[in-house]
Amino acid sequence: MDFLAETVIFLAAAVVAVPLSRRLSLGAILGYLAAGVIMGPYALGLIRDAEEVLHFAEFGVVLLLFIIGLELQPSRLWVTRNAVFGLGGAQVVVTATVIGGVAYVAGAEFGPAVVIGLGLALSSTAFVLQLLAEKGQLPTHHGRAAFAILLFQDVAVIPILAVIPILGVQNAASAGTPVWLAIAQVAVVLT
Repeated sequence: MDFLAETVIFLAAAVVAVPLSRRLSLGAILGYLAAGVIMGPYALGLIRDAEEVLHFAEFGVVLLLFIIGLELQPSRLWVTRNAVFGLGGAQVVVTATVIGGVAYVAGAEFGPAVVIGLGLALSSTAFVLQLLAEKGQLPTHHGRAAFAILLFQDVAVIPILAVIPILGVQNAASAGTPVWLAIAQVAVVLT
């Protein structure tokens, strides 16, 4: 299918799905997701190759993050620093520990269990902030708390990505790199 036809399909689906989703009080994001599922290869089959249209999805996420960045004010960030690092840090640590612990008990090795816990402790800032904004809940107490948690998660992604290679200690040890050196390298990169 050519680019123009795909674009028309995406726009038509958005024009139908988003107002319907809003009428049902579900929000625009869920409308977009439902439209994607319906158009996809496992429902109507209007879009058969998901890899071919991946650029549309990536562009949409970039636009959502750009809008969020425009709304972020440094003064607001400074005021919420205790909530960002306190509440946000607690959410990531507790959620990662619980999910990683469940994965470990279920039979995963330690390294993969930690990666599973850390990965599932994170959520999508673009989607959650959009939903809160649509419902007018960003200025509320729970909206500010959610914003703080999401902001910490965004910052925490960088150290999490840096720590993941350390969890492959067997690979590092077999390559002749001591674990302490791998940790030092991550600390230098983060600094």
